[in-house]
Amino acid sequence: MTDRVIISGIGQSAIGRRLGRDGLDLTVEACLAAVADAGLTLAEIDGLTTYPGASQPGVGFSGASLRDIHDALGIKPNWVAGGVESPGQLGAVVDAMLAVAGGLADHVLCWRSIWEGTAQGSGRRKGYGSGMGRPSGLLGWQLPFGATAANLAGLQIRARMLRYGLTREQLASVAIAQRAHAAFNSAAIYSEPLDLETYLDARMVSDPLCMFDCDIACDGATAFVVSRAEHASQVDHPAVTVEALDCAHHDRFTWEGGDDITRISSRWSTIWERTDFTAADVDVASLYDGFSVFVLCWLEDFGFCPVGESGSWIADPARISLGGELPINTAGGQLSGGRLHGFGHLHEACLQIRGEAGARQVDGAGLAAVGVGAANSGTTAMLLRRA
Repeated sequence: MTDRVIISGIGQSAIGRRLGRDGLDLTVEACLAAVADAGLTLAEIDGLTTYPGASQPGVGFSGASLRDIHDALGIKPNWVAGGVESPGQLGAVVDAMLAVAGGLADHVLCWRSIWEGTAQGSGRRKGYGSGMGRPSGLLGWQLPFGATAANLAGLQIRARMLRYGLTREQLASVAIAQRAHAAFNSAAIYSEPLDLETYLDARMVSDPLCMFDCDIACDGATAFVVSRAEHASQVDHPAVTVEALDCAHHDRFTWEGGDDITRISSRWSTIWERTDFTAADVDVASLYDGFSVFVLCWLEDFGFCPVGESGSWIADPARISLGGELPINTAGGQLSGGRLHGFGHLHEACLQIRGEAGARQVDGAGLAAVGVGAANSGTTAMLLRRA
């Protein structure tokens, strides 16, 4: 796949806390931008794929389905795929890469759009499961007992405190560093400075998880075009290739029922067996931060530090900040930039590899690590470099 596939185009819509725009409108904006960036016309797009498709497990969780974009843009694809049960949130991109590598399509448009901010109204973000009626299936066992995302993240942090000695001061480094990065991203939801005192005094969501440990519901869409490698000569910017890819998931798909609540599914990754690079070669990392604690898990599972030592490894936020040893989530991540659900992490990694991240550009970024997913969903680990 590495020699056959490139990410030829990237695009994003406007991003905002509550834009008051329709999800399809945002998605079309991102898709058209990605196609233009790839140097293509809509007539040349012969594949479509998206996450989560028509499935909508929450209000505003999906902005446009595969059928929506198919009809809105008049694309006539030879291959399509879309759905929530895929290899992680980046499953649509993985599917696109495999389709192009397998000869099923030449140029696949893939997207992820979300408009939770507008869809949830003007009040506070609604709790998980609200507006969904009487819970059934797995949710019927979880919701009555408060086994929802924030509470489970709180349990994960507490378990890491007890087992590994993690402190809130250490965990704060994630939110503080990412907020500093967001100051260089004009599209970030929150960009005002965040210091340790403010973090420690913040409102608790599920002790010891505070409001700064949680991602920010927003409106926005991100799109990519995945093309045959030969197309690299036809674009006016560096093409991006996937040096290595891993989507292993050996645990159960229930957070509270997994083997180890202190870790997430990324612990099964064997990505370093698929490349000659090592963790020491990575210049910048985009690591999933639905909650801040996930970043700690990804740091360990990529091998940037030993398991259980991520807290002390990031105790000084300078280490994971611009100019530091391993800058992470350089656009602000989901904690400050907004919850674009994994696609935003890949978009920022592509900008870094292309050298187009502006004031937040990491000097000489040649290899980027992307880790997306958490405990109760598939995970995708990627290494990106210039084609």
